[in-house]
Amino acid sequence: MKRQGRALFFTFFLLLALALPAFAAGEKGEANITPQTTMKELRENSSIQGSGIYTYVYVWERDCGLLKDSKDNDTLRSVIGAESVDSCVAGMNFLIDTYNAGIQTTYKLYTPEEIAEEKSRDHVELYYFPADRPNAKFAVVLSGNALFYSGEMRGGVSTAWELHQKGYAVFALRYRIGGEAENNAPLEDLGRALQLIVANAETFGVQTENYALLGYSSGGQIAGVFGSKELGYGRYGVPKPGVMLLAYPINNFFEAKPVYHWLLDPYAEDLHYYDYSISECVTAEYPPTYFWYGLDDILLMAFDYYQQGPTLQKALAANGVPYRESVYRHAPHGIGIGKGTDAEGWINDAAAFWEEQTAA
Repeated sequence: MKRQGRALFFTFFLLLALALPAFAAGEKGEANITPQTTMKELRENSSIQGSGIYTYVYVWERDCGLLKDSKDNDTLRSVIGAESVDSCVAGMNFLIDTYNAGIQTTYKLYTPEEIAEEKSRDHVELYYFPADRPNAKFAVVLSGNALFYSGEMRGGVSTAWELHQKGYAVFALRYRIGGEAENNAPLEDLGRALQLIVANAETFGVQTENYALLGYSSGGQIAGVFGSKELGYGRYGVPKPGVMLLAYPINNFFEAKPVYHWLLDPYAEDLHYYDYSISECVTAEYPPTYFWYGLDDILLMAFDYYQQGPTLQKALAANGVPYRESVYRHAPHGIGIGKGTDAEGWINDAAAFWEEQTAA
């Protein structure tokens, strides 16, 4: 059975490579990444370079000569953390295999003309992790961010691997953050990503309905707002998400809202994505939602703990939206996959909820 499954996997891989737009892989590297691989070794892998995956933690590092060697001597384990490194390593090796098979893994979401109008759009990228079967459900993953810090590897790559093993296709989104997130840029980036996926669903081998938006931390807040028809999927003309899967989401930025406004949109009078709490966006039509957080999450405490998960739970219940809430005793902020914490295995529960809510 294992041989048959492996044969089917590579047969589908070949068919997918033939179906996608022509893409010529350059020099190929080996899929030999481990938790002890240094960032320098990772970045020098020819297939990682060719794939286009962002291997830095701050938005400007790859483009800055003074910072492009950042964390070169640090291992993946030290950069990603023990809770997610094994999944990240497996995801990186899968990405290498995908690239080596001739499948494009990175997509720019804006045209050269649009980038010329707004240079920050050049930082927006979509990383594709194909399923091993046709007509798969897909998830779009939004990692957390802290102003100029983002977690494409910890959140995107790790989660992509975990969901790939369950038969899903995954798209990890590098969206605009920090000073580039003005004028609702993250929502625009997510909308553009979904427009690309839906328009090319047959090429990517995915369904157009029943997809999941999976967001971590502030990425969860962005995903949560996008679950609103008025502010999100309806505005950008894409199908309603099948489910929302939110890991330690920031429901309400609370006292940080004026700071965001001052940094990003100082002259704007209208509301922006960070002004909304997810709970304010919940109506009876809101997508089914799975979310979790930890009792020892210090960041959520800083934003007024009660205004986070507890308030989101009340809004979902009050509007009759199907939901599942998991609260863990030991699950600090930023743990991603959560290996070795009370949250370990949460992604299995999330996937089960996804299947329950989107069953034919």
